[in-house]
Amino acid sequence: MSYVSPPEFVGKMIDAGESKIHMSTRDTVIRAYMAGAILALAAAFAVSVTVETGAPLIGALLFPVGFCLLYLLGFDLLTGVFTLAPLAWLDKRPGVKLTGVLRNWGLVFLGNFAGALTVAVLMAVIVTFAFSVDPNAVGQKLGSIGESRTLGYAEHGAAGMLTLFVRGVLCNWMVSTGVVAAMMSKSVSGKVIGMWMPILVFFYMGFEHSVVNMFLFPSGLMLGGDFSIADYLIWNEIPTVLGNLVGGVVFVGLTLYATHARPKTPRDVRKSPSELPTPVA
Repeated sequence: MSYVSPPEFVGKMIDAGESKIHMSTRDTVIRAYMAGAILALAAAFAVSVTVETGAPLIGALLFPVGFCLLYLLGFDLLTGVFTLAPLAWLDKRPGVKLTGVLRNWGLVFLGNFAGALTVAVLMAVIVTFAFSVDPNAVGQKLGSIGESRTLGYAEHGAAGMLTLFVRGVLCNWMVSTGVVAAMMSKSVSGKVIGMWMPILVFFYMGFEHSVVNMFLFPSGLMLGGDFSIADYLIWNEIPTVLGNLVGGVVFVGLTLYATHARPKTPRDVRKSPSELPTPVA
């Protein structure tokens, strides 16, 4: 069977976290760069489909193609390592320290941002004919997204900040569930189906993904969006990163680790029939 049971795939999650922490700086940055670029292309694709069809659901249905590709190619998103890397530290794997977890997060963030920014520049060139004309319909949509998802939150003050953070939590709850779902199957088709469902949920529901936003907001700034870099960082990226961290660690990593990978206590271990005491007549 291609299905992998929860204790087995949680073991794979811990192994994956360990390998990412011990990965060289070069490989970590290259894989993160490519992941950020591919996810940004998928976001541009989904926005284009939404604009052309007028149906956001179709864009959401097609967006997961980018996530599936980058996962199958072995590239790394910040949202994924938020969930996987801490498990190797919690499991006390040899040579794994908290500093190693933080190093991995920092390198993946930088790589993701560089990849997403590269695609943002390239897409800005495409939708403006190298900045020689006003943005087309897709470019105008990209510019408006940045405004609504920064200044739109800022208008509500603390309530807006809390809403943004919660959307970040819910996003990585779904995205990291997609990462885990890919480990539930040994077949490519099973992995793709497992990933597609939660990624579709997060995108259509408008949850906040830190790496997708690394593409959307720089694009918006280049395409005439009426917001600043400070607006982007304070009223989106930083709270989104924190929300993604909580969503991945608390609602996916720790819950699965606690119930499927923690050391068994005597009450958890059932004795076999041969170990049970012989009834007294």
